[in-house]
Parts: sequence; structure tokens; C-alpha cells
Amino acid sequence: MKLVFASNNMHKLQEIRSLMPAVQILSLKDIGCDEDIEETELTLEGNAKLKADYVQTNYGYDCFADDTGLEVEWLNGAPGVFSARYAGKKVTYEDNVKKLLKEMQGAKNRNAAFRTVIALNLGKEQFLFEGVCKGKIIEENRGKQGFGYDPVFQPTGFEQTFAEMNLDDKGKISHRGLAIQKLVHFLKENQ
Repeated sequence: MKLVFASNNMHKLQEIRSLMPAVQILSLKDIGCDEDIEETELTLEGNAKLKADYVQTNYGYDCFADDTGLEVEWLNGAPGVFSARYAGKKVTYEDNVKKLLKEMQGAKNRNAAFRTVIALNLGKEQFLFEGVCKGKIIEENRGKQGFGYDPVFQPTGFEQTFAEMNLDDKGKISHRGLAIQKLVHFLKENQ
């Protein structure tokens, strides 16, 4: 089976390919799509659908797209859908983490959850899959693996941050990993 993953994020692409070894995952670059599909919706579901629809409409491939948000209780669910651009447009992962840690100085409640929504476009149908990983925001960066908020997110029941875990271990418990497991199960059941 061959599917396009509608993202230019090479870290996500690497993670997705490791989680779906039985499926040939094509990147946007592989299909000649150089556009940066702008996330203009106000929900994770909306952005995932928008990206999947864009690729299928303009390039004709069955595909899937995701959007992920870090939802922090102390910040009333922020950064949420704005996680990738929390510190502004065209910022680094480090910029976003610095802003998050600054906003959380003195926070008594450090509970947070990563949430991923995947939109799968197969033929004329669209299917949604969600994965949630609960945890907390620690006070300093730890680890060199992963990307984004991984160095400050410690999943519930673990001593390590996502950035201290290898891809296989992270993939078994992460928000994206859980959503991908649902997607893979669906594909197996519907082939």
C-alpha cells in the first residue's frame, strides 16, 4: 500500500515511517508538492482535514495528514492548535519551548496532554483518528531525541521526557503513535 503523508515536517515523516513499516509513505516532496499548506483552521481536526483535502484535490493521491497540539491545563489548553507557532511565525522549536517555560514560571499545575488528530482520505471517504498522551511539563529541557516540546514533556508513568526516549519506545505511547496505531488497524481491517 502507498499513501502520501501531507507534511513537510521531516521529523514527523521519520516518526510516521518508523510507525508504519508495512506502508510505503510518500512525502509531499515525493509527489512534487512544494507548497507549505497553511493551517488556517481553529481546531486540530480542521487542520488535518484541510491538509488531506488539499493533497487529494490537487494531486489525486490517497493520503493522510495530522495536526498535533500540546494542551496545558495551567494555560487553559494553550498552546493547543497554535503549538507550532506559539512564539510566532517562522520560529524554532526552541523558541516555542522557551515561551512555554516562561509562561509556566511558578505554575502549580503542570499537567498537559499532547493530542494528535489524523485525517485519512481514501477514495471519496474521509476517516478521523485521535491519539492522546497525558503527562506534565517539566521545568527544564532534558534529552536530545525528538522535536518540538519533547524535551519538556514527561508522559504519565515515565521518568523520561519524550526527548530522552528512542523512537520505538516513544511510538508505543505517544499521541501520534496511538493515532497511527488506530490508522494502521483501520487499514488492515479495510484492505
